[in-house]
Amino acid sequence: MQLSTKARYSARAMIELAARYGQGPTLLKDIARKQGISEKYLEQLMAPLRASGLIFTLRGNRGGYVLGRDPSEITLYEIINIVEGSLAPVPCVDKEQLCERTSYCVTREVWRRLKEVIIKELQGITLKELASKQEEIAGKQV
Repeated sequence: MQLSTKARYSARAMIELAARYGQGPTLLKDIARKQGISEKYLEQLMAPLRASGLIFTLRGNRGGYVLGRDPSEITLYEIINIVEGSLAPVPCVDKEQLCERTSYCVTREVWRRLKEVIIKELQGITLKELASKQEEIAGKQV
């Protein structure tokens, strides 16, 4: 299972906002430059995050993007779930009716447990932790 570029870039953008939390709005072009993401693509990625309330925009001369909540309250799972949807490795985990073998498939339970493990891991990682780690790594590169 691989996460899409959409999920990876959304996470990077949110980590950038977490790193700047409390410093006021951040311009999209600054996030794009810092994270090496196309500004046009990043603008598309921000729409579902904004619709979910994880971020919001302030308009005007001193406008930009800000987190909707404290970075310690936002998990990596929330971000991935918003932009990717289900993390089930196979469709029948979420929708039994998609497969006529559901009642006797020996692997379906494995895929269901795998989904749960992935969700649990992502729920245990906050933006605050990731932003701190990013800062720590950046400090070592100077």
